[in-house]
Amino acid sequence: MAERHPREAALRRVHGSGALFAAAYGNVGSSIYYALGLVALYALGLTPVTFLIAGLIFAFTAATYVEATVLYPEAGGSSSFARHAFNELASFLAAWAQMLTYIVTAAISAFFVPHYLAVFWEPLGEGPADVVVGIAVLALLALLNVKGNEESARLNLVLAVADLMTQVVLVVIGLSLVFDPDLLVAQVELGTVPSWGDFALGIAVGMVAYTGIETISNMAEEARDSARTIPRGTALTVLAVIGIYAFLPAIALSAMPVTAGPGGEFTTELGTTYADDPVLGIVENLGLATGLTDVLEVYVGLLAAVILLIATNAALIGLSRLTFSMGVHRQLPELLRQVHPTFKTPYVAIIVFSGIAALVMAPGETTFLGAIYAFGATLSFTVAHVSVIRLRQKRPLAERPPDRDGNPPWSPLGNVWLGGVQIPITAVLGGIGTFAAFVVAMVLDPVILATGGGWMIAGTLLYVAYRRHQGLPLRETKRVETLTPLGVEEVEYRSVLIAFDEDAPFSEETVATAKALAARRRRAIHVLSLVTVPSHLPLDAELPEREGAAQTKIEQAKLICGRRVSGHVHHVRDGQAGPAIVDEATEIDAAAIVLPLRYRDGQPLYGKTVQTVLAKRPCRVIVSANPAEHADGAAALAESAPA
Repeated sequence: MAERHPREAALRRVHGSGALFAAAYGNVGSSIYYALGLVALYALGLTPVTFLIAGLIFAFTAATYVEATVLYPEAGGSSSFARHAFNELASFLAAWAQMLTYIVTAAISAFFVPHYLAVFWEPLGEGPADVVVGIAVLALLALLNVKGNEESARLNLVLAVADLMTQVVLVVIGLSLVFDPDLLVAQVELGTVPSWGDFALGIAVGMVAYTGIETISNMAEEARDSARTIPRGTALTVLAVIGIYAFLPAIALSAMPVTAGPGGEFTTELGTTYADDPVLGIVENLGLATGLTDVLEVYVGLLAAVILLIATNAALIGLSRLTFSMGVHRQLPELLRQVHPTFKTPYVAIIVFSGIAALVMAPGETTFLGAIYAFGATLSFTVAHVSVIRLRQKRPLAERPPDRDGNPPWSPLGNVWLGGVQIPITAVLGGIGTFAAFVVAMVLDPVILATGGGWMIAGTLLYVAYRRHQGLPLRETKRVETLTPLGVEEVEYRSVLIAFDEDAPFSEETVATAKALAARRRRAIHVLSLVTVPSHLPLDAELPEREGAAQTKIEQAKLICGRRVSGHVHHVRDGQAGPAIVDEATEIDAAAIVLPLRYRDGQPLYGKTVQTVLAKRPCRVIVSANPAEHADGAAALAESAPA
């Protein structure tokens, strides 16, 4: 008798540790191109120490995010953690702080693009050209995102590795030619150069070096074996980022030491002359031959511009997903999560928040951007730490499910018992660090207090007004009502699997082929109907029209083949249909896979999906071709068995 196992409407998980690392490092690693100058302006000779302290807080924060993300592998980051630990109001406050960091990340990344492109044309590095070009970058990327620009995991990995290797090369050259420990010590006078206040503010602003820590959390719903890949991807990111920040600031200050000005003020060219392109400043001051310096400047300038463009785009995608998620949980008005009827992207949110990012960028004040980022990020991180501590009380480690291999649930090293609850030391120390940085950012800069505080107050008033208008409680989670997903059925093992890509029309010939194949050994048939979700939306976004069309294919197959047909709709990202089909066939131990062959201009089209399934097939694969369904002609059948 055939075995059966339950199926529910699910998300296709495709990302491994490498893809998670590439996405996270692509965001976190991009900050090196502006964070060095921002921090050096305040911390002066203690800039390397500042980054190490911020890096330690970053490591604690990463541990918090890993624990909570493994427990709840869903998009949302600190907002999701706060929802599970506390209530919807706490979730909104965390999400609204995240919104601010995404806006500032988009603004600051776009602003620094022309400064690095100035290696080709110097006026790009000066105002107002830098602001004009930065706003143009935002506008162009916003337009591309409205139309549905997709990220490439492979391209992200290549660029992340190229970026990391470039920074490693700069570190090696710097250690060989300019690194001077004695000079680093000599340019520091504790409490004076820099002052304790500036040093503390430097640590707070240093948080900008770790933009993108939310990235892995937001990709959790697409991660394979999240209990393993998320900790590994995060660990790789932490090691790479802290490793670079442990050396590059010291090399920069060895090449551009702190000096006293005519008026007795202390400055470093890293935070003045090269504040807007600090990595180019390092290249220019390494003491290399002129020709080699020129070549390296062009390479670094071009690579930095590309990395910053990707970081800007990632911030806009993050804004899109976050806004959509907040709308689904009824934290924001429906208008903001409205999806474009053609492009299927949350175009209102993209346009509105890109516009806010342009306004924030317009004054061209990078120190303001860095400080306001610190405000939003440290608030969001603090909420995450407190949420994990609370979750230890609500869901103790002993009550959490093991991973798929039976291992205990992931938790960071170092736990103490307090009031009968295991408290993670990393969350306690990380929470103290991020909250202290949050307070410093407000107390030492009244403009940041007014701007950041105003943002949070305005958001809270909007949330309260919207919830009251909708007649909803402030603290209770209320999602947008949607139809119950269809196709929640049991699937028989060793079934014949029919797979329909979203853009593939229903094929009676394909279903008839599967029916004949299944009849030979009285096998069941399972239909996998895929829906491609734009990268700007969460993978679990409700797409009723497209899901309805996908479900229709399943129902049509049932009409042809009868009762022993099951089926379900799967969400996938662009380009992941092939791996999704292979994974599904492996999971149900399919006896065979039947795919429809598409045609273009009367010619068979062996697209990426078919090629991937044929290359990675776990079982017999049949490609059912019927030209008569597309044009006049006879039916054909191509069959492939595993090697």
